[in-house]
Amino acid sequence: MIIEQILSDLEHVRIDDRRNRHLEKVYLHSDDLVKRIQRVVTDHGRELGISLREPRDLMDGDVLYMDDESMIVIEVIPEDLLVISPRSMQEMGEVAHKLGNRHLPAQFQEDRMLVQYDYLVEAMLDEENIPYAREKVKVKNAFRHVGHSHG
Repeated sequence: MIIEQILSDLEHVRIDDRRNRHLEKVYLHSDDLVKRIQRVVTDHGRELGISLREPRDLMDGDVLYMDDESMIVIEVIPEDLLVISPRSMQEMGEVAHKLGNRHLPAQFQEDRMLVQYDYLVEAMLDEENIPYAREKVKVKNAFRHVGHSHG
């Protein structure tokens, strides 16, 4: 089966429609969310090809397939992240500046900054006495590196 478009996301599928269908999941690492063309296997062993017509990243909860009996949904695998919780806007700016100099992609959830685990970043946070935790977190979107040169 080839998937060429995302039908919906799990949040927008009615609860009754979810209950009445067998749910299969495609487990992906966040890095795979940016791939428009890939081969995947559901947790029930069904092989799928994903070849999206529109340029769009995949997201946790995307519905790839749905019929009267079943539904196939993307589930992102939790990954090893540093969850940074600056105490002030000043501290947030300083952390963001230092991470930006390293060209590290970050995501934000409420008042927390999420970055993929890196021992050098962890050492910098310890050195600067910035509150953080190392956690397994499921992100909704891929960490996207922004192309940039200093030249």
